[in-house]
Amino acid sequence: MAVNVLLTGGAGYIGTHTAVELAGAGHGVVLLDGLYNSRAEAVRRVERITGAEMPLYVGDCADRAVLDRIFTEHRIDAVVHCAGLKAVGESTERPLLYYRTNLSALMTLCEAMEDHGVRRMVFSSSATVYGDPATVPITEDMPLSVTNPYGATKLFAEQILTDIAAADPRWHVVSLRYFNPVGAHPSGLIGEDPKGVPANLFPFIAQAAAGRRAELKVFGDDYPTPDGTGVRDYLHIVDLARGHLAALEHLGDAPGWRVYNLGTGRGTSVLEAIRAFEEATGVQVPYSVAARRPGDIATCYADPSAALRDLGFKTERSIAEACADAWRWQTANPDGYPD
Repeated sequence: MAVNVLLTGGAGYIGTHTAVELAGAGHGVVLLDGLYNSRAEAVRRVERITGAEMPLYVGDCADRAVLDRIFTEHRIDAVVHCAGLKAVGESTERPLLYYRTNLSALMTLCEAMEDHGVRRMVFSSSATVYGDPATVPITEDMPLSVTNPYGATKLFAEQILTDIAAADPRWHVVSLRYFNPVGAHPSGLIGEDPKGVPANLFPFIAQAAAGRRAELKVFGDDYPTPDGTGVRDYLHIVDLARGHLAALEHLGDAPGWRVYNLGTGRGTSVLEAIRAFEEATGVQVPYSVAARRPGDIATCYADPSAALRDLGFKTERSIAEACADAWRWQTANPDGYPD
């Protein structure tokens, strides 16, 4: 059954791809984004891909007035909450900014939802809540801990949502613990366009391959991994977006708070990712090794079986496809979205 969704962070990397999947499934989408690390042009391109009109409200989730306006002007059935700051390194340098931004946004949004009778949410969480895991693959019931303030904001947010859902059984909340989204939409129209120096691996690889940056910095080659570089679970951004759609369409299955990993179940090292990119594109990636970054861990990849069991979701796209799509986005948009 089609529903109307408020998608926060809707002009961002994850938000735009999620909007495409939601609209493709027949759901109405209203977007809210502060455009701090995104651009309105991305929304126009989503509309080109989908043929659907998507109202964009420019504002902050912590601004109650803009939330009340959205809930008044549109019949919203559920919220997909992707808005927030998400750079691990920056969070260690500016922890107060991360706590204030991410947690104020969530609490203000939940208060507005409650007052407007909307109690269904898909929440953008993160595998960082597992800290430095003792074993892999990681299941949802493993102990939680964090190694950086960004991860702490996600852990605290999950606790807030757990308590809200426990206090009122009318709430239906699904938290999605992302592993590492990569790639771009196959059209090349939308992709990852970070402002300034990229915080994530794949846009840095693509920019180094394109000559936009002199080289890629590999942060640490002395981890206890097969080649010494960090191992992560890289899933195609379109698969991640499809995971949001699956969670939205299963919100009604049970009241309360539930959590699912979104990942492939396979670990790929930084050097393996570089080789995969070179093989998929035929372009060499210049790189050098630098010191480890604060807050980074050695190995992290998912056990995605719970999402398959309960949501009918599994990833379908390979890392080679993610590399090819990321390169298509990079070459078609060498400077990212136009201002």
